[in-house]
Amino acid sequence: MNRYARINALLDAVAAAGHVDVDGLARQFGVSPTTIRRDLNHLHEQQLVTRTRGGAVATTVNYDLPIRYRRASRGSQKERIGQAAAALVGPFDIVGINGGTTTTEVARALAEREVPEYAQGPERLTIVTNAINIAGELTVRRHVKLVVTGGVSRLQSFELTGPLAFDTLAQMDLDHAVLGVDAFDPAYGAKALDEEEARINKLMARQARKVIVVADSTKLTARAFARICPLSDIDCFITDTDAPAESLAMIRDGGVEVVAV
Repeated sequence: MNRYARINALLDAVAAAGHVDVDGLARQFGVSPTTIRRDLNHLHEQQLVTRTRGGAVATTVNYDLPIRYRRASRGSQKERIGQAAAALVGPFDIVGINGGTTTTEVARALAEREVPEYAQGPERLTIVTNAINIAGELTVRRHVKLVVTGGVSRLQSFELTGPLAFDTLAQMDLDHAVLGVDAFDPAYGAKALDEEEARINKLMARQARKVIVVADSTKLTARAFARICPLSDIDCFITDTDAPAESLAMIRDGGVEVVAV
């Protein structure tokens, strides 16, 4: 288990038990107590746990909102995709992120990465999102400037849509738009199941200098109703190594950089 996965598992353990001790966690994760202390200190600095003598206790952060974003299917693939997308983002960039299980992993990877001291002041990474769950996880991250759109929450995706969300995004310039999708057609591009979500996602892409689509390989065989943007509007497509080679070749032929992790 890498450090990124271990830290997420530590948060789950703290949320479930309310209190954990270093020695017990060291046995559970098969690492040294020193490693666990370092991880808990990191989480304490991020205000996600409170350190105690010999362990840690949960803070008031709501770890269970929403639980399906913490235990998504194809979790390991989505973690790798999230880390690959985060690696494309600079410490002072402005990043738009829509809702979804894969974009949630991008947000976590951005939040968990080591931040140079010079990037923790007034000028820092800015994340603009219309996803309630992503906003909930990032609001305690001191090295991130968080901007949340207004709008009406959709129960199925926890995304904010409607005129308020649209008007907020229309006033912003983004360095990157990181888009999760319900389906990705190698011929027609990114798609969503809901037309209102597609409309907001399309605007987020339009406001960005670079558009990054993150999608596990199952999205290449899925179908969805509403188009977000064509291949010509997409700069980078990040997926997992189970993606069909012929589909990736079609996407590359459309002028899109393809990353399979």
